[in-house]
Amino acid sequence: MQKTNIGHSDLLASRIGLGLMRSPEHSATEIADLLKAAFDNGIDFFDNADVYTNGEAERRFGEALKLSKLAREDIVVQTKVGINKDTQTDKRYDFTKDHILQSVNGSLQRMGLDYIDILLLHRPDPLMEPEEVAEAFNILQNEGKVRRFGVSNFNPLQVELVQSALDTKLVANQLQLSLMHTGMIDFGMHVNMTDDRSVNHDGSILEYSRLKQMTIQAWSPFQYGFFAGVFIDNPKFPELNELLQQLANKYHTNKNAIATAWILRIPGSIQVIAGTMNPKRLAQIAEGDQVKLTAQEWYNLYYAAGNDLP
Repeated sequence: MQKTNIGHSDLLASRIGLGLMRSPEHSATEIADLLKAAFDNGIDFFDNADVYTNGEAERRFGEALKLSKLAREDIVVQTKVGINKDTQTDKRYDFTKDHILQSVNGSLQRMGLDYIDILLLHRPDPLMEPEEVAEAFNILQNEGKVRRFGVSNFNPLQVELVQSALDTKLVANQLQLSLMHTGMIDFGMHVNMTDDRSVNHDGSILEYSRLKQMTIQAWSPFQYGFFAGVFIDNPKFPELNELLQQLANKYHTNKNAIATAWILRIPGSIQVIAGTMNPKRLAQIAEGDQVKLTAQEWYNLYYAAGNDLP
């Protein structure tokens, strides 16, 4: 498994990570086996969030990590804070100093860890005060509880707003990106056009991330829509799946690997966050790290997913 520097930092991590949002659906033993399978396939990056099943995903990860016997220094652990969900009706984003500090302490306790490698702000809070975020980050870093910081689902100006108060560089932005979710790519090819794809929904986040050397972490890499379903082997997308299979045959691999390779072919620092809880499928996804698609193959997949060029 190839590794990438996470942002400006000297932290190296696998280009494919394991997302643990669905881990509470499985036993600690099953998740321990999944963690070991990930590591055996070169995956050393594990992504979580305090809001996933109200903290149960972090707790299950902590239980599984102990059972797995993986060494803490051999893995990279990331979690996210900022979604305050006291009840089903009282939900808000919360970047206050107290909430960030309390959330991190809770995450560390649930996972049974002394420190978190990367902490992400989960979704932008329009009420955030950058100086307050910076104060929380400084405390966490000085106490050794968090080593690096990033964001998730932020546009460039939101990143700049947080960054303006920080002494440390934000290293990553976790964003939805897949063959069937290409808005940040479409806009860049429809400049000076008036069609739907010319609308800049993301503030040129792809180009911004490359300029600022921030790692893009692609979440839902095999989904279409907003958790609408998986496009792999989905009869709704026959042309795409036919081409995925053709390329899988050419590279002696599988469709999941080709869909992964398509994301990793994008220049810059890119990670694919796979959310599967199936060790066999995870091994298939990991093969994508070894596939280097040609430029024409990348474009052909883009077309087969229903996209076009102006």
